[in-house]
Amino acid sequence: MAGYFTNILSGTKSLLVGLSITQREFFKKPVTLQYPWESLEMTPRYRGHIQLVKDGETGTHKCISCGLCDKGCPSGCITVKGEKQEGVKVKVLVRYDLDFTKCSLCGQCIDNCKPGAIEFSKEYNLASTRKEDFYYDLLKRLKEQK
Repeated sequence: MAGYFTNILSGTKSLLVGLSITQREFFKKPVTLQYPWESLEMTPRYRGHIQLVKDGETGTHKCISCGLCDKGCPSGCITVKGEKQEGVKVKVLVRYDLDFTKCSLCGQCIDNCKPGAIEFSKEYNLASTRKEDFYYDLLKRLKEQK
């Protein structure tokens, strides 16, 4: 019989503790956001997909199409193609593709890039139901940013 009353007292105590926590939290400001209408401020260390860096002097990209980012990528998600054109001493970047479905955001490509031509973007709202939406032509995206 003593165990019966002990169980009732311990159950009542835990109920009161739970109700007090609920009452205390009920009047606090909610920490959730109404997603489509409100958005979070991204931290400076946030890693989105990679993007080409615009050169301040020329207004184009800094990429010299050396391919070190492509070779250093463990996921194999980067494709860089450069061509030698007439009248130009160095290769000209023709194509820079990113398959974001394979990217692990490790940052190896950025570490390998000697001229500092790529960086992580701050773009984070990348939801889609189609796989094709995650294939990026970074050269085309840079031209559209102008």
